[in-house]
Amino acid sequence: MKKLKIALLQIAPCDSLEQNVEKGIKCCEKARAQGADIALFPEMWSNGYRIYDREVSEWTKEAISSDSDFVQTFGKLAQSLQMAIGITFLEAYQNGVRNTLVLFDRWGKRKMTYAKVHTCDFDVERYLTPGDDFEVVSLDTACGEVKIGAMICYDREFPESARILMLKGAELILVPNACPMEINRLAQLRARAYENMLAIATCNYPIPVPDCNGGSSLFDGIAYLPEVEGSRDTCLLQAGSEEGVYMGELDLLQLRQYRQTEVHGNSYRHPQKYGILVETKKEAPFIRKDYRA
Repeated sequence: MKKLKIALLQIAPCDSLEQNVEKGIKCCEKARAQGADIALFPEMWSNGYRIYDREVSEWTKEAISSDSDFVQTFGKLAQSLQMAIGITFLEAYQNGVRNTLVLFDRWGKRKMTYAKVHTCDFDVERYLTPGDDFEVVSLDTACGEVKIGAMICYDREFPESARILMLKGAELILVPNACPMEINRLAQLRARAYENMLAIATCNYPIPVPDCNGGSSLFDGIAYLPEVEGSRDTCLLQAGSEEGVYMGELDLLQLRQYRQTEVHGNSYRHPQKYGILVETKKEAPFIRKDYRA
């Protein structure tokens, strides 16, 4: 089995939706020329995640529908390039707006529409409508069927996000991102991959995009191999801060063999003892006035 090639489009946004379409197309074409099976955009590519230091009434007007020309363009591009594309955008949804990822397969078929569940309600994202659930889909690739899930940025800070995706069968989690990827956030990604025995691919914006620093990454979650003494580094790729198309290669056969024998994931859990995890009550010191159920 050949390795699954994942292109992380660590690119800076332009000044308009039309320019972002044009730049996005060129970067997807570049990724495919390098052999990519999947191309992933950073968070909310349609407007470059420009929702800070602006009036809410201004940036919410930039929301587009899930069936907009912007989204459909990347579906057609996926079919043309025969490459899966994870495109991100500010979605007009019912009476609000969402932070959304649509995943097209290499035939241009829409496989997933995922909206960020854990919105940053302590800040401007409180004006976003949170997503309802985590989804796993089967993606047809040149490497065969791959079970794909998604998280968006702040979702990764909750172990429940990746754990639910693992329980639903995910082998690879795609994570569009728009924040500084410093040591602790990278540690979160490493931990989510390690404890669930799955791969996590994260695409961030580069410097000089405000509050971003690149560092897009791919962790495969494989901590131990028979031929390696002790624990190995699960990081297959960590980009620098500069703009670019960064390619990671995931050995799915190796990952699947590892999941058959190692001790993490769902191997030895005791869910019957975890009832407190689904209780909704909150007590000090975790009471926050801006929390939304």
